[in-house]
Amino acid sequence: MLRFMKNKILIPLLITAVLAAFFSFKYSQASARSSEDKRKLVVETVMKTIQGGHYSARPLDDTFSSRVYTRMLSAFDYEKQFLTKQDVNRLRKYQFDIDDEIRANSLEFFDSVDAIYLRRLNSSEKYYTQILAKPFTFTSNESIQTNPEKLEYASDESDLSERWRLLLKSRVLAKYMDLKTEQDKKVKDSANYKTKSDVELEAQAREDVKKFYGRVFKQRHKFKDDERFTLYVNILTEMQDPHTSYFPPAEKKNFDVAMSGSFFGIGAQLKEDIETNKIMVASIVTGSPSWKQGELKAGDEIQKVAQGDKTPVDIQGYEIDDVVKLIRGEKGTEVRLTVKKADGAIKVVPIKRDVVQLEETFAKSAIIKSKTGAIGYIRLPEFYADFNHTSGRSCAADIAIEVKKLKDANVSGIILDLRDNGGGSLGDVVDMSGLFVGKGPVVQVKTNRAAPSTLRAQPRDSGMYDGPLVIMVNQNSASASEILAAAMQDYKRAVIVGATTYGKGTVQKMVSLDDMVDPMTRLHMAADTSSDNSSIGALKLTMEKFYRINGGSTQLKGVTPDITIPDRFDGYDDEELGERNRKSALAWDEIAPSTYKPTYSVNNIKELAALSARRVSADPTFNLITENAKFLKRKKEDSRVSLNEVQYKKEQDEINAISKKQEELDKKTVLLEMTNPVADMQTISRDTSSVAKNTEWLKRLSKDIYISESVNIINDMVKTGMKVNMGTGMR
Repeated sequence: MLRFMKNKILIPLLITAVLAAFFSFKYSQASARSSEDKRKLVVETVMKTIQGGHYSARPLDDTFSSRVYTRMLSAFDYEKQFLTKQDVNRLRKYQFDIDDEIRANSLEFFDSVDAIYLRRLNSSEKYYTQILAKPFTFTSNESIQTNPEKLEYASDESDLSERWRLLLKSRVLAKYMDLKTEQDKKVKDSANYKTKSDVELEAQAREDVKKFYGRVFKQRHKFKDDERFTLYVNILTEMQDPHTSYFPPAEKKNFDVAMSGSFFGIGAQLKEDIETNKIMVASIVTGSPSWKQGELKAGDEIQKVAQGDKTPVDIQGYEIDDVVKLIRGEKGTEVRLTVKKADGAIKVVPIKRDVVQLEETFAKSAIIKSKTGAIGYIRLPEFYADFNHTSGRSCAADIAIEVKKLKDANVSGIILDLRDNGGGSLGDVVDMSGLFVGKGPVVQVKTNRAAPSTLRAQPRDSGMYDGPLVIMVNQNSASASEILAAAMQDYKRAVIVGATTYGKGTVQKMVSLDDMVDPMTRLHMAADTSSDNSSIGALKLTMEKFYRINGGSTQLKGVTPDITIPDRFDGYDDEELGERNRKSALAWDEIAPSTYKPTYSVNNIKELAALSARRVSADPTFNLITENAKFLKRKKEDSRVSLNEVQYKKEQDEINAISKKQEELDKKTVLLEMTNPVADMQTISRDTSSVAKNTEWLKRLSKDIYISESVNIINDMVKTGMKVNMGTGMR
């Protein structure tokens, strides 16, 4: 599939109208009504905004062009299944000219890549149908290279066809082996089970793979022209740094929803049935308008969508995102869904739109029973904030509520879980820090044109919680998570536990591109009500860097934990697990430290780390995680996979052996005893769905060995009689 990821690791800040005046460029565009004109306007506006406002804009030169050229080919054909060397040679003339194209407001390179890709997509579709029409044998010593970076492009169509043959053979072999394993298990479970021959299993495997690739090509054909263009624009922005990115109008709305944790809709989560193309209701969000109305159920097929009493829109053939757009709308308005029930009945379900809150986004707490008493646990998935509504939820306020619940439960310590938390609101990080250290500096922020400024916590309650504190992080903890962890580490207020964090030390602001165009163009855009031409979207622009209060940056280096624990992500794809592995990442540096006074509430780190290390080294599960990381590293270095059944089974047995060990260890895991705060019970008990979700959540937490070790660390801290003196005169 096209390799395109809208990186969620960011710190968005509100952008004021004054920013538009900051940019010195002005230009005219007679009309933005045609698709081609609008695309040119987008590229021109994006690139000029970057050159005028980026923290460290890179020059538009041949180096920039060459990097865009390479990244574009990789994005459109990462696995080298479509383009040939001949195609690449045709495109090579653009390698050092893309910067000149941008200055000339030309899209020739994009159009050329797009045209070749679409032609190859259509011609490659024949390969899987033709190749899968004939049986495979798995007795030869063939193998396949699974690392695309070690592959050359196919020399010609014949070579490309051979590459597809090997790829499809590997898929069929994997499916064939799965079917044999499933059959062996069923034979053991039932002596009367009717087995299939190897020939029959191979035929079934080919049919399953054929269906899979039918879906793959169907999805590729659904990837629209505008989506491929957005991919190109984001490759241009990615050359500046990994977090500057372009949002077309629809994606900007989705971003706002993700940051706020709420939107106006009906609270029905949809899915597309791949086999039938039908849009189905996957689940109903508890407490949402659909849940309250009661008629819409999981499993219902949506056939039509009407706005109030207006003529319904038949959604047959619609993309799922387009159906979502029809269903969402203004608060208090009515949407009427024509649905087909599981029993075949057709029914019109009227639902009034209202705020839908995505509960999995929000902070949530639990209480863990331990040998030193109750220990509080808080999970924070992201640093959310509703920038569009002053009354919307914010994570700092929610964390304060959760901390109070835990204090009311007389916990002896608190664990704050920031694992996989990719960031969010900078203001909330600062406010949240005040819950643990009172008043004082939290983070320094610097533009490329001014001296650093220090953001300071000003809590209403000077130090809400002064007991033992552990902050859990991993390689996916980034940005806002790193600010909080770094501040607590610099204050010596908390023990940071886990793996070195992502290393994102930059600040992004969301810039409306509509505000960047000249007044005449804006008038043309506003007057054009066709499609989405009234807006060209937004740019998430890196405009600042943040620094720890000790003067160091978290950029590239991240936050090194006080106590390191083997990470489950060790050995996986490094590109997605660290800023240090991104080619366009900004450099690490440092500035003068802020004036601050540590709390010294954690003054025995070496002792705590030694105690933890002894436990971890004696724990078979952590040892298995380390063993698995070494195995994955070996597999990454030796990325060829055998297509011989005997050898393939040997390789899979090696992989499965680690998995079986993990299953056995999981059975022996001593579960943590966990409950909910008393204040949450009324909400949890409101219906069976809420009860079931909560039960599953607590069950999952109770098996988490990382939480278990964090509990041990809290217990070690309690033994030392740790208490924070909040009156230390922090400034």
